[in-house]
Amino acid sequence: MAGKLSPTHEAPYRGLRVLDFGQGIASPYCAMLLGVYGADVIKVEPPEGDWSRFLGTTYGNHTTLSAVYNRGKRSLCLDMKHRDGIAIARRLAGESDVLIEGFRPGVAARLGLGYEELARENPGLIYLSISAFGQSGPYSKRPGSDSVAQAFSGLVSVNPGNDGLPHRVGTTVSDVVTGVYAFQAIATTLFARAATGTGRWIDVNLAQSTAALLGHKAAEHVLEGGAPRALNVPAGTYQSSDGWMMVTLVNEPQYKRLCAAIGREDLADDPRFADFARRADSADALIPQLREIFRTQPSEAWMTRLHAADIIAERIHTPGDWLNSPHVEATKAAVCQNTPGVGLVYSPRTPGIASLSEDSLRPAPDIGQDSVDVLLEAGFDRGAVDDLVKSGAVRQAKGGQA
Repeated sequence: MAGKLSPTHEAPYRGLRVLDFGQGIASPYCAMLLGVYGADVIKVEPPEGDWSRFLGTTYGNHTTLSAVYNRGKRSLCLDMKHRDGIAIARRLAGESDVLIEGFRPGVAARLGLGYEELARENPGLIYLSISAFGQSGPYSKRPGSDSVAQAFSGLVSVNPGNDGLPHRVGTTVSDVVTGVYAFQAIATTLFARAATGTGRWIDVNLAQSTAALLGHKAAEHVLEGGAPRALNVPAGTYQSSDGWMMVTLVNEPQYKRLCAAIGREDLADDPRFADFARRADSADALIPQLREIFRTQPSEAWMTRLHAADIIAERIHTPGDWLNSPHVEATKAAVCQNTPGVGLVYSPRTPGIASLSEDSLRPAPDIGQDSVDVLLEAGFDRGAVDDLVKSGAVRQAKGGQA
């Protein structure tokens, strides 16, 4: 049970109780990060389970989404349409340090689980709401998703493919970055609570989090009239004779070294390509020549030549290539856990962990796997728990404590 061990640098949130009502990726990922750092995270799921359990290929009661983003948690299954389910949620919220919810704006309050109501009984509660567009504003009631956030924020528009069309980034980048920003917001609020004694309501949304990823792009759009030059031509993806590579550069000497490494010093002397600005204006004349050159040799041969010239370049890996990279293996950059009903689940290690503590996280739980244990720890007597299970207000997974 949380609280028996003292906090450490690797687990500074030991003793912290987190109630995670989130589904999908963004809010569950935020809660998982708190668990990585030692918090006791109770995932509250509806009888049908978190919808991420069924989005994609299923392995038992998991998909890769639910198996990765719910590690380190215990699952309590409550029927929130049952008045006893709501009463249990309120009771647990009164004893929690952090509550994370991902309902549409206004839903939690209608359930009696809004911040104002809960904070009256638990003023130290840190209450995090994650939504598509935030808790206020003209778009607050709109449905949203990772893809919608990528589109709304401008991310899709700055990610054109070779076909010239704007493309969604091929992973749930909006969800993940929202989870990271939410974790950061909770961490700073915990620090403030140590001095003030009170919590607060935190509003984090996918649209704003994704826009924050674009960094300088909004400033660039205004200052350059909406049609900025390419930043560092001829940086980009190039096909070799056996795969794809990323080649980039951040200063002028690198361009000269690149030309020398590929045996085309003449491209460094051509006045059309004399600096970043002129190369951007003449990209149509330069980049096709580089594409033709890079297709003549395999990627590894180019890596040898480019790295010898101190050029920033790397093969374009699949996730499987990344997992099998000697560097990833040597630095233990991936975590592998055996998840019941699923098998071996691989995921990248959370950056910043000071030890290998992430290896000991509990695998993602089944729906309601820990319902009985959580309620007994919360002070419910065994008879009351049995009655709640019989009434349907609480569900317990098969194989859990009966």
